[in-house]
Amino acid sequence: MQSVPITTYQGDGSYTSFNVLPGDWLRLAARRAGDTTALILGDGRRVTYNQLNHRVNQLVDLLREQGIGPGDRVATMATDGLRHVEVLLATLKLGATFMPLNFRLSRREADVLLSRGEPKVLFHSGRYTELLAGIQDQHASLEHVVCLDRKTEEAGFYEDLLLGRPDAEPAPKQAGAEDIAILAFTSGTTGMPKGVQTSYRMTHSVCIVQLLETSMSRSDVYLTSSPLFHSAGYFQTLMCIYFAVPILLLEQFEPVEVQSWLARPDGPTAVFLVPTMLQTVMNVPGAREANYDQLRIISYGAAPMPPALLREAMELFGCDFTNCFGAGTENGSASWLTPADHRRAAAGEERLLGSVGRPGVGIEMRICDEDLNDVPTGTVGEIVTRNNCTMSGYLAMPERSAQSLPGDGWFRAGDLGYLDEEGYLWLNGRANDMIIRGGENVYPLEIEHVLSEHAAVSEIAVVGVPDDHWGEAVRAWVVVRPGVQTTPAELYAYSNEHLGRYKVPTEYWFVSELPKNASGKVLKRELTDWSPGVAAVGGGAV
Repeated sequence: MQSVPITTYQGDGSYTSFNVLPGDWLRLAARRAGDTTALILGDGRRVTYNQLNHRVNQLVDLLREQGIGPGDRVATMATDGLRHVEVLLATLKLGATFMPLNFRLSRREADVLLSRGEPKVLFHSGRYTELLAGIQDQHASLEHVVCLDRKTEEAGFYEDLLLGRPDAEPAPKQAGAEDIAILAFTSGTTGMPKGVQTSYRMTHSVCIVQLLETSMSRSDVYLTSSPLFHSAGYFQTLMCIYFAVPILLLEQFEPVEVQSWLARPDGPTAVFLVPTMLQTVMNVPGAREANYDQLRIISYGAAPMPPALLREAMELFGCDFTNCFGAGTENGSASWLTPADHRRAAAGEERLLGSVGRPGVGIEMRICDEDLNDVPTGTVGEIVTRNNCTMSGYLAMPERSAQSLPGDGWFRAGDLGYLDEEGYLWLNGRANDMIIRGGENVYPLEIEHVLSEHAAVSEIAVVGVPDDHWGEAVRAWVVVRPGVQTTPAELYAYSNEHLGRYKVPTEYWFVSELPKNASGKVLKRELTDWSPGVAAVGGGAV
């Protein structure tokens, strides 16, 4: 008889093992709800939990034959689809490490991350065949390369490799709770991407928190618009597998396709959208006249949400909203602005829409100075959290890991904010985004929220630039709404009405778009290097 792992508390917030880990979830979902829909594909096809489990078992057989087990890494560079989800689930069944790469990487960037992650296997979409030409010859760790959706000269074809393999449940390979389930690289908004190591314990905890905070039910159909290389993409997919609810799986985010699904009577009841995605969906022709009666809740996060956009979305969709904030890759979701909070805002307390809510389930939060001393309520400081959703550390970066994980379970993401008397968290941006103008601390996020309320402003990003007199000056990069005109003088006057003088930008440069990563976050490190004379299509200093 096979021994059953014992869960032993270590006294430090961790366990030596769990009886049930994410690698078990698909097997249990198939046992409980085998004939129910697991995945709805973009073309309308449906895959049941039994069908998904059988295909994943075939892939497990292949990966075991290739020597994959606990401690080994399985990389992907692919758009979302059935086979990509199968790779994620098979990797976790084996107790190995899923290593998704951003499909927008250049070849140089992909080579850097593959060298750092050293995966044994790489699965990729056919569209990246040319980009990845000769990849196996350049990386000694890569023993196998598999193309998910077409036959190529250099890679094995996924369906050919699975053909005829057994689909029976394989003997389990139990991972430890602290073994690494996912190695994902940060979006690099502040420099070279960091390899974030997510344990099986953290993966379990994040999914439980999200289930509770979004009030998921077994009648839901979930659409995550984030790609599988993003923490929202893989955590929300696993959350649905854990709960055995259907997932609407679209290959890539396309505003017209997403809006069409949201307006269907048989469409998703729950969806995750980052603010830029939400805005583009709302701007689809016909979106404002459509009916969204089946939509229960919209979750948003990953980037700041302008209150004006949020009010507009609440009026249009007429469903519940919830905002999850946190360094998603490193620390799950630290705070939640709940549906009840949004309803309070709709009833007259609009100020709450500028907050990111209160600490989530099982989250301990402090606001600290640089030495990790607590600061008074209402005082801006660094947001420091402790919970069961914290990463295990950065890959091969012990000093950076020690900085973010100072001990006793606390995590420092570098985000700034304050807690008000009701315990709501208000963001002031990231510590490395802060502008020091004439000795005064200026927080770009506060300015961005104010200017986003101006009728002419579609998007805005504020950065500091060197200034001989003040040390730093405040510069605003503005995307103007189509069909609307404004001037730097008009925006300057508006800012003066709503901000302290030392916070008011003295430059307003108009651009067609802002640089963003795949999560919709503005790449401010790029903006600090932008030259107005090259990047701007108008605007100027005042």
